[in-house]
Amino acid sequence: MAEDAAPRPEGARYEPEPKDVRKAVAGSAMGNCIEWYDFGVFGFMPAILGQVFFNAGSTSEGALATFALLAVTFVIRPFGSFVLGPLGDKLGRQKVLALTVILMSGSTFAIGLLPSWEQIGPAAAVLVILLRALQGFSAGGEYGGAATFIAEYAPDRKRGFLGSWLEFGTLVGFFLGAGVVTVSTVILGDEAMLEWGWRIPFLIAGPLGLVGLYLRNKLEDTPVFREIENQKKVAKSPLKELFSQHWKSILHLIGLVILLNVGDWIMLAYVETYLKDVLGMEGDTPLLIVMGVILAMLVVIVPIGSLSDRVGRKPILIACCAGFLALPIPAFTLMENSVGEGGSINVPMLAGGLALIGACLVLFLAVVASTLPAMFPTQVRYGAFSIGYNVSTALFAGTAPYIVGSLVDATGNNLWPAFYLMGAAAIATIPVLILPETKGVSLRTIVSSTECESETTNPSAPTTG
Repeated sequence: MAEDAAPRPEGARYEPEPKDVRKAVAGSAMGNCIEWYDFGVFGFMPAILGQVFFNAGSTSEGALATFALLAVTFVIRPFGSFVLGPLGDKLGRQKVLALTVILMSGSTFAIGLLPSWEQIGPAAAVLVILLRALQGFSAGGEYGGAATFIAEYAPDRKRGFLGSWLEFGTLVGFFLGAGVVTVSTVILGDEAMLEWGWRIPFLIAGPLGLVGLYLRNKLEDTPVFREIENQKKVAKSPLKELFSQHWKSILHLIGLVILLNVGDWIMLAYVETYLKDVLGMEGDTPLLIVMGVILAMLVVIVPIGSLSDRVGRKPILIACCAGFLALPIPAFTLMENSVGEGGSINVPMLAGGLALIGACLVLFLAVVASTLPAMFPTQVRYGAFSIGYNVSTALFAGTAPYIVGSLVDATGNNLWPAFYLMGAAAIATIPVLILPETKGVSLRTIVSSTECESETTNPSAPTTG
């Protein structure tokens, strides 16, 4: 988008060109792609990384050590959101998002350069924890900012369609991370992967980060944010305002995304370990089936996002909750029973079980980036979204693989992932049912409670506070 030749009159609207909307979507989705590329790498070789950095004695110990690393470093994410989110509300979305993509890709790249436990002992564990903490800090400002960026660029009647591309980036990133690990393992073999091949997936994050930075530096800030800048309505203290006026909406968001976080991390980060270490599947077939299910999710996620622009977000979210209440036990029973005598795998049965979970998860993924930004006014949207989302993520996402894995190990009951998903669905159903429908509602009409008396708002738009 070209720079304005002259200052806009106060109250003027900024209407982006279609090409600028496409750039905004691409730049936002690329950062999310990098974040989930990292998770795909960790999710598909947890046992190897546990041995490399924590000197784990077995594959199951190595996997649990890696999941514990993910859980511990997730604690840092809310701190990043408390700093970067309000900063994005004060200084603008674009500047902060350029910073987050540098920090995320740089920390992932640096992990690929670290010496192993065998080379420097416990210092290896300390270094990888520090880099994961930096990655977590930057991720605390990434997703909320990227979703806000797309939502504020998108035309009101296409927000579901365009927002779904953000989670398309999530799945592409995870698919790339998992794919690089899988291909490297097939080509190099397990011994070479443990010795040096594990570095390859991390080093690839460097070039990906440069692409993301290039895309984000080509963008101006969102039209909606520039309008409040022009009107001198940028919050002087976004952090204070969001907690004094919008804490109820933040709690609402935390409850809403519990299911998203648990679903994401069981389906995308834990399932590889579940199939291989818990069910005892061998070879590349289970991984290829997981990749196939992710590809199927990629095919349908954007059409579902587009559908939400016609039928609304709530019907799709309600269907997601209902699916996660009813289908996890059948799904994980199918997976467990797909292992035959001698370790043979019933491919249709395994694919069917994974597809049931993937079908439920993709419903939430398709509408999350269009639903959550509409819960808050522009002045605090980035910060409130980021803080609520990352508090929920720290509590329920990074911990999910470790908790579920520990429960399976302790009890011998392989259905614990199903129980965990159903519990998350039961919690999320309540905020989903009370969520206002924001299909087609302009983000400009969602205002702070302090503005309600002076602003004319759309009656169907939620006001916060």
